Amino acid sequence: MRELCLALPEVVERRSHGSPAWFVRGKKTFVMYLDDHHGDGRLALWCAAPEGMQEALVGGEPDHYFRPPYVGHRGWIGVHLNRGLDWNEIAGAIEDAYATVAPRSLVERARARD
Repeated sequence: MRELCLALPEVVERRSHGSPAWFVRGKKTFVMYLDDHHGDGRLALWCAAPEGMQEALVGGEPDHYFRPPYVGHRGWIGVHLNRGLDWNEIAGAIEDAYATVAPRSLVERARARD
């Protein structure tokens, strides 16, 4: 996931609240990696998500997605990393998170390279 995040235009990684996190232009967080956050037993990503996506994913696939604490009220999704979710789905969540937070010009640049 580190490689996926850092491949996106103008992304930097740094720790936030004790965990690896990825920021657009060093300012806006779009993905966080958490391992057993406050003893919750989850190995997961927390990702920014487009409006309505949280309800769709959590409602449709609760074994793979959840509403994360602290950022869930803003529509973010939690993505379980150790429950067999296909890596293409995880990559898609990362790309959606980036597109949700990044300026349009950077999103277009990211899509053009694909």
